[in-house]
Formats: sequence, C-alpha cells, structure tokens
Amino acid sequence: MEEKFVTIDTNKIRYLEEGESSKNVVLVHGLGASAERWEYVIPHLSKKYHVIAPDLIGFGYSDKPSVDYTPELFIKFFFDFLNSIGLSKVSLVGSSLGGQIVAECAGTQDKSIEKIVLVSPSGFMKHSTPTLDAYMMAALYPTQDAARTAFQMMAAPNKQIDNHIVENFVQRMALPNAKMAFMSTVLALRNSADVGKKLESISVPTLIIWGRHDSLIPIKYSKEFISSIKNCKFVTMEECGHTPYVEEPEKFSKILLDFLGH
Repeated sequence: MEEKFVTIDTNKIRYLEEGESSKNVVLVHGLGASAERWEYVIPHLSKKYHVIAPDLIGFGYSDKPSVDYTPELFIKFFFDFLNSIGLSKVSLVGSSLGGQIVAECAGTQDKSIEKIVLVSPSGFMKHSTPTLDAYMMAALYPTQDAARTAFQMMAAPNKQIDNHIVENFVQRMALPNAKMAFMSTVLALRNSADVGKKLESISVPTLIIWGRHDSLIPIKYSKEFISSIKNCKFVTMEECGHTPYVEEPEKFSKILLDFLGH
C-alpha cells in the first residue's frame, strides 16, 4: 500500500492507495480508527479494484483542526476528498461512523456514487453500550490494557486481537487534538437527527453487513436501515463482532467482491 497526502481547506489528509484497476473503491473507517483498519481486506480488493482508504479529517494521521465534528462536516469533507484526488465514479464501503457517512453521502444522490456497502453503520443508536463505553474510555485514557479490553469486547467471542492494532490505536490517540476530535464526533452523533429520511433518498444498490456478535452497535439496529433503504441486500456474518473485515477478512472480501461485481 502506498501512503499519500492531499491538502483540503489547508488540512493535510492522509490516505492509502493500492490497485491498478479503472474501477474505484473507497474504504471509510469508523470512530477513532484509521485507514489501517482495512489492511486485511485491501490486498484482496486491490486485485480487482483501485482501492483508496483515507484517514478521515480528525482521525488517524490526518490533520485535526479545532472544529465541531458533525455529520455535515464529514459529508462535505468526503466529497472534497473525492474531488481532490480526481475520483468521478466510486463504490463506497463504510464501517460504523464511516457507514453513516457513506449512507448520508449516497442520500444526496450524487452521481459519482455507484454502489455502497454499510458495515454496522451508526445513525440510529442514540444510547451507549458497555462496549462503546469501554472504547470511549480507551480513547480518553489510551493505555494498552484499556485499548485491548475495548477491542476484545468489540470482537466476537474467542477472536484474537493483534498487538499492533492495540499499539496503533494507543499511538494515534496520543496525537494532538485526537481526543477532542473523538469526543466531538461522539457528541455530534448523539445530538444529530436520525438518518431515516436521508436513507429513503438512497437509490444506488446497497449492501448492509452486520456481525451477529456486534456489541458496540447491536444487530437489532439493522432493521431501521433495511426498512429505510429501498434497493438493499442484507448479510449477517455469524462469527463476527463489530469489525468483520478484521475478524474474517477473506470471507468479508468475498461477500464484498460478489456484490461489487467480481
């Protein structure tokens, strides 16, 4: 994977890129994460697609300006990012917060978006869960033990957590303004309107993937997405928690490629 940077409204934005295809897939990470969350699936996807994975503004190694991290900010950022790197036709894959961003972008009916995949997206859950509480604690007090506990809770039972995932999270959350961006995003999501009306505007083919053992955003929230999006397919990954692309990357990649057209 090649690491690149682009400047958007004076902010330096980092992204990873791999693949030579003329067909573009953009992978959008979740709250407190970075492009590296997709590292296990990028090698599979890049055999068929040109894959881009940005660090969202406020996260990873992108700049973290002192602003309110609202859904509206992320939607504007995302379209600016696509324009800045010259992508005119894309399929979008988003996880958790990234799933909500992707869904809301598709709800604008922008003609550049061809297909979307939502992995355990946020947007309807307004109350915390014990797993989200543990994850917020790990973000505010980023120790190895706190991060490992949160990631273990996030995964399905008996799944092993790679040490480098824990270490990378701790390093990123120690960066200037990282905690501010994290908590600003959490508060904005809690105070924002449900995404239901926006989902009804989505007209592109949509795949929703949810881990059966997701304790961060439980699978019961899938019902609102399924009922709101007209042209949508739903897949449950039985042995996964909140991040099936980390827990079962080969199986996840196959589901993704089958939907995208390979």
